[in-house]
Amino acid sequence: MSTHARLVCEPLELTWTPAEAALALRGDDRPFALVGAWADGSALFGSEPVRVAGPGDDPFALLDDLPEVDAAGAPAGAVGGGWFGYLGFALGHLVERLPPSPPAGTALPPFALAFYDHLLRRDAGGRWWFEALQTPERAAALAARRDALLARRPQPRPFHAGPFAPAAPGTTGLRAAVAECVERIHAGELFQANLTMRIQGPLEGDPLDAFATAIAVDPRHGAYLAGPWGATVGLSPELFLRRRGRDVLTRPIKGTIPRAPGADGEAARDELVASAKDRAENVMIVDLMRNDLGRVCSYGTISADLAPVAEAHPGVWHLVTDVRGRLHDGIGDAALLRATFPPGSVTGAPKVQALKVIAELEGSARHVYTGAAGFVSPVAGLELNVVIRTFEVRDGIAWIGAGGGIVADSDPDAEVREALGKARPLIRALGAELRDQPPPLRRRAGLPRALDGGLERPDPGAGVIETIAVRDGVAVDLDAHLARLAAGARDALDAPLPDGLAAEVAARAAAGPDGRLRIDVAPAPGGVDVSIALTPAGDPPRGPAALAPVVLPGGLGPHKWRDRRLLEALAARHSAMPLLVDADGAVLEAAIANVWLVEGDALITPPADGRLLPGVTRARLLRHPAAREEAFDLDRLDAADAVLLTSSISLVRVAAAGRGRPDPARVADLSGMLARTTDLVSR
Repeated sequence: MSTHARLVCEPLELTWTPAEAALALRGDDRPFALVGAWADGSALFGSEPVRVAGPGDDPFALLDDLPEVDAAGAPAGAVGGGWFGYLGFALGHLVERLPPSPPAGTALPPFALAFYDHLLRRDAGGRWWFEALQTPERAAALAARRDALLARRPQPRPFHAGPFAPAAPGTTGLRAAVAECVERIHAGELFQANLTMRIQGPLEGDPLDAFATAIAVDPRHGAYLAGPWGATVGLSPELFLRRRGRDVLTRPIKGTIPRAPGADGEAARDELVASAKDRAENVMIVDLMRNDLGRVCSYGTISADLAPVAEAHPGVWHLVTDVRGRLHDGIGDAALLRATFPPGSVTGAPKVQALKVIAELEGSARHVYTGAAGFVSPVAGLELNVVIRTFEVRDGIAWIGAGGGIVADSDPDAEVREALGKARPLIRALGAELRDQPPPLRRRAGLPRALDGGLERPDPGAGVIETIAVRDGVAVDLDAHLARLAAGARDALDAPLPDGLAAEVAARAAAGPDGRLRIDVAPAPGGVDVSIALTPAGDPPRGPAALAPVVLPGGLGPHKWRDRRLLEALAARHSAMPLLVDADGAVLEAAIANVWLVEGDALITPPADGRLLPGVTRARLLRHPAAREEAFDLDRLDAADAVLLTSSISLVRVAAAGRGRPDPARVADLSGMLARTTDLVSR
């Protein structure tokens, strides 16, 4: 920005609480509310930005794009305006070459930033200010905006949250991830990794009301951010970075113990301070943060507290350490973020290897969670929290991440208890309950890990595909296929399918032989590149399909990826069709087919819960009166009367699994039923 602005700070006769100030922003465009200990003890509120970052922008570079401001005579803690928003965990890919993450589930964008030239600030003494980065062109509009805000009468509205429960693979998956991480630490692969799980539930009503209610827990770095993309209800206790002039402070949290009221709480505090495990966690992350700051700070300016401080937070005690440095001349906020992001306290050490372990072992992708949220101001510098203890909200669903640092002597059960202990008081602050998962499935020990040997998950950035059966010159159930393809293009590439694709595919099917039609959607400048290929139907496979179970936390997700390297490598490695099993023991899907158990007259397939491709032949078969969705493990698969695989091209195929073989007449009847269904959706 080349704008020259003047800082305006007007004291106000307001008596609002922070919750009321947040509610006063209801209905505005992209509101934010930062409460707790921001900007020298202030709380900040704003909406109606003058600039919004687009998905093609470099979010780190934007932080250096600030106007020049005359801030003479500014009161202590003044902010005036600036970039407000969040930087999601996935932006780590802009800093390091990292493997693809697990499936995303319901997701928020990688970042959301907007520039505000005015805000309301409640200072540490409780006094309210209207502050603005005023230019002559905006003076009248800002005065009108101030008057409009002061005329509002904020009123809460009812909302309902929960119940919440761990999302699959949940607590069982977290236990398995912790156990494997401990193995890798003992093998010398890394020293520490932060592993988490996702806990989710419904949220009915406005997330703004949820935030106004939940901040009663008094978060030190609470952050409400909202836009067309959704909202965050942030109750973070942790400061990631604070820059004032050239001086930088980070306060990593590492080390946790449950906190009870009264004398028992003080005893727990003493236990935490004396804990060798927790202090070791803290020391490793402090060293990591010293190293990160050392990449951009002057030699000899990095310092850290000799011992961590035990701080009280909702439901827990935490060990916290101050780490300080002074930036080299010429280093801006973009360079500072590139040197330190994602925060060390929620990744591990060494950081890059910890990020790779997180991508392999966790069962769902991180979105805003464990990124950073806050502001960059030409007046007040930079201040960002670590996005923990934060609900992300979209389409009536709220989710929160919970976990902790894993070291050589971590106990999986204790880590699960710690994660639930961190989430429970925050869920309670929404007036909701945290429920246990259903009884766990049986995890089979010793199964091969899908990502061993340097294999990686499919790269969503390579695009998506769809395979469609062509019969009698017709692409079977084309509309349903294109709907699924469009969802994949939107989620993976943030782009729509080109107009006229349906007509083009239909014409290609009509002009060619019956067989298999494949549509590839790949990234291209300004959109996507689409290719269509039709190959004749080959001979049907002979004999039962051999299945090779492999563990892949979180599965492949609900889209059909162009990147088939993992599946091809697994098929070659095991000389069989890979059968994907989650870390909680749940059977998910085969590499090119959905899986069904035959139990007497019943047909049973795993639920389409975001971990597997919702096959459309599968959807057709689910209309059969004997068919249903139900989670099952390998023991149940082995005990089934038979195992079937469904896909668009083969329809129904028998697998070499289960106790026996299904009646050939029954398989033929199912295949015939599917083939006769003209609106069949292929896998």
